[in-house]
Amino acid sequence: MTTHHILQSSDFLQQYLPVAIFFGVAIFLSLVVIMLPVILAQQKPNKGKLKEYECGFDAFGDARGQFDIRFYLIAILFIIFDLEVTFLVPWAISLGTIGKCGFFSMMFFLLVLTIGFIYEWKQGALDW
Repeated sequence: MTTHHILQSSDFLQQYLPVAIFFGVAIFLSLVVIMLPVILAQQKPNKGKLKEYECGFDAFGDARGQFDIRFYLIAILFIIFDLEVTFLVPWAISLGTIGKCGFFSMMFFLLVLTIGFIYEWKQGALDW
């Protein structure tokens, strides 16, 4: 290896030293958070906690029983409107740089979602 290659690898290591330190601290803190309850928590198992369900009730009914379709509908609606928020956060952060086109594109997106929400509401999808 030449001196030039050694200097380049040294610069490379210095650039990534903060990343390595970050990962080291993250792994250390993760282990501390996982091990502290094992060390400090009082282990008091009892008959009720060792059952199938920690609440103490025996299992009842068939696990393959049918659920009301409204549960699934509410779950799908939640996912749709939850994803809306994942688009709103980056949009709000970059609002100063995307200009009017970006602003009106998001307003159109929100309008479509609002129309869909009103449609679902009027169809009674949110009524129990």
